[in-house]
Amino acid sequence: MNDPLHSSPIRVDLVVYPGFKALEAVGTMSVFEYANIHLAQAGRPPGYKVRIASTRVGTVASDLLMSLEATKAVDTNDLPDIAVIVGARSIEQALAANQPLVEWARNVAPRMDRLVGLCSGSFFLAEAGLLDGLRATTHWSAAGLLQRKFKDVKVDADAIYIRAGHLWTSAGVTACIDLALALVEEDFGRALALAVARDLVVYLRRPGGQSQYSMHLASQNTVHPGIREVQDWILSNVATPMMLSELAKRAAMSERNFRRVFMKEVGIGPNQYIDAVRLDKACVLLQDGDLPLKSVAGRIGYASEQSLRKLFLKQLGVTAEEYRVRFSSARRHSA
Repeated sequence: MNDPLHSSPIRVDLVVYPGFKALEAVGTMSVFEYANIHLAQAGRPPGYKVRIASTRVGTVASDLLMSLEATKAVDTNDLPDIAVIVGARSIEQALAANQPLVEWARNVAPRMDRLVGLCSGSFFLAEAGLLDGLRATTHWSAAGLLQRKFKDVKVDADAIYIRAGHLWTSAGVTACIDLALALVEEDFGRALALAVARDLVVYLRRPGGQSQYSMHLASQNTVHPGIREVQDWILSNVATPMMLSELAKRAAMSERNFRRVFMKEVGIGPNQYIDAVRLDKACVLLQDGDLPLKSVAGRIGYASEQSLRKLFLKQLGVTAEEYRVRFSSARRHSA
């Protein structure tokens, strides 16, 4: 942890390029700025010195009706303590147009304290070969592309952010705030990170392993009306016993055809989808309340705590009890 009373500010370069995501840049800057405000109120020196960097000095247009002024060009001889590469909507075009940033990342990574790829900014790290053999994440919609382009990267499409040594990657857009808060907590402690989170009206931070999106969001991508109707019914009746034959009947299909179409539309089988919905619901109940585990099990259609335990061990590698201790909102706020 950095000692704010006896050290210089941590230098942060926010690396942008034409078409960068404005919200990611502003959200990240806001976290560091609010950290400095709270440190000043406590009579301490600034904790962070943030600069906007790009391949050249000057105005850099974002994906919205705003621009940022790059005050420095990325330089292999003038390194910050933390470099944060922002993502873009059209990441393949951004990569092709900004190969110097890829080369820069490849050259400086061994000498960096922390190198961050926000959202699709992780593609710059992957293109530089820095994520080979490591777990990494990105916006869920770009995860498939990241895995196809960089087969040696262990893509986790569901994580909010991932730290692999000194390399950090995050999910899409607002996940930049989660990652930046994690950096503040690492540098100056939980109390300061909590104060910043309160200013921004967000949780202290969503733990990095938490899900990027709920099953409600995922179900909206289904095109087939019969399958989507079944998904909606499952989501609304998670505590109800579910038989494949009954679900197929709801979709007006044979069981065999229902399995085939469901897999094609959703990407997983019906039983896997039901497990995912139950897990999603159970996670919410464990995070936001103090229901006994037997009651949580009942609310997701299980007759016993043992079934709930097996679900969590299978899907997340932890028990429901361990998940509650780690992720519950009540424990975060009391801390």
